[in-house]
Amino acid sequence: MLSYSFANIGSDSLYEYLYKCLRNDIVSGIIKAHERLPSKRPFAKNLGISVITVENAYSQLIAEGYVYSIQKKGYYVAAIHSTVMEHKAILTEDNVRLSSGKSSFFADFTDNRTGAADFPFSVWAKLTRELLTDNQAELMTTPPCGGIFELREAISAHLRDFRNMNVTPEQIIIGAGTEYLYGLLIQLLGFDKIYAAENPGYKKISNIYKSHCVSCKFISMDESGVRISELEKNNVDILHISPSHHFPTGMIVPIGRRYELLGWASKSDNRYIIEDEYDSEFRFNGRQIPTMQSIDVLEKVIYMNTFSKTLASTIRISYMVLPKHLANRFYSELSFYSCTVSTFEQYTLAKFIRDGYFEKHLNRMRNYYHSKRDTIIKSITQSRLGLVSSISEADSGLHFILKINTPLSDEEVCRNAENNGIRLSALSYYYADETVPNAVLHTFLINYSSLSDEIRDEAIERIYQALNMN
Repeated sequence: MLSYSFANIGSDSLYEYLYKCLRNDIVSGIIKAHERLPSKRPFAKNLGISVITVENAYSQLIAEGYVYSIQKKGYYVAAIHSTVMEHKAILTEDNVRLSSGKSSFFADFTDNRTGAADFPFSVWAKLTRELLTDNQAELMTTPPCGGIFELREAISAHLRDFRNMNVTPEQIIIGAGTEYLYGLLIQLLGFDKIYAAENPGYKKISNIYKSHCVSCKFISMDESGVRISELEKNNVDILHISPSHHFPTGMIVPIGRRYELLGWASKSDNRYIIEDEYDSEFRFNGRQIPTMQSIDVLEKVIYMNTFSKTLASTIRISYMVLPKHLANRFYSELSFYSCTVSTFEQYTLAKFIRDGYFEKHLNRMRNYYHSKRDTIIKSITQSRLGLVSSISEADSGLHFILKINTPLSDEEVCRNAENNGIRLSALSYYYADETVPNAVLHTFLINYSSLSDEIRDEAIERIYQALNMN
């Protein structure tokens, strides 16, 4: 008969401990499939416990499917699938990237997360406490599919005052990250359409389109942006661009090309431009670049933005502004979707914007990043790395371009840097194919938002050392 010791059961009750012992023996194969378990009374007497304890353990095993009973015959072990018996690990470091949020590198120039010291925790906590006290009924109300009206109204006012965009709250759709909103757009615009992304570009965009099984073309760029001729050649319907600060090159699409793109979109009812302004708020020299949406008179531009850069990547609140006719279609065809952002966070962000805290935060962060950018550029130019490099596209966003004079390949530089504790990303990595123009070789992206002042000079020196490692 089975025997278990109850000397060290920890915080478990007697029946829980017995249940776990039996379950582990069943899963491990010690107790075979269809093997009969001991009768309750003899089993209880042998273990020195009550019959009700054995009965409760058996009941739990039956409820979870490990055991079945036959009337007047007893309890038997169920046939557990062999993959369970083998104890195969599902999550491993080989097939799943598990991140603790902390980089293992001395310095990571691919990381553009907001530092903990830069988030307005005290204000956010104050607003949350006020809402929890004064708005309990609203916080427990399910938001509409597009998000709570208060947040959409606050975003609408912000876009009007600071981006010269005349949009209504009804045109704004709130979502948990731009990736989710892209999925909604594909359903709204059609799986039969041909989508296009910039080349080079942010690879996640094309990956999202491909994961939805829609056709995605890569459109090469010249000094003014995507080539109109290639859009026509590839019969593109939906173009995704970041005209105010292209990733990864950092270029700004001039007004002439913007009107050309609007002209291209106007030639077909199926054509639209998705304008992604992922970090346009951080422009350090001159005025902010006007959005394409603000000059669009034919309702061809879908505007997208996120609070991931301005507040924190972990906020996971993004939004899109649909042309009015698409907004009507969205509510007609997709209103069955629930809003994916917590009502608590929506009300807090709405109050944060409406009470002027967001504007103050943006001004503070703009000055902070401006100073940080100037400091790291000065450090580079005054270092040994500055003797073999040049900097460009540093006026906007939270990264700039570093061109290095070296005979090493991009892969060699990045590998040497990694061996030296530095994580770098080459511009050539963002091309859709292996045909990379020679002009972009030896060019690297420098994200500086999360780089601490304490390690800045050492990190720059390590990049230089990577150029001379065998």
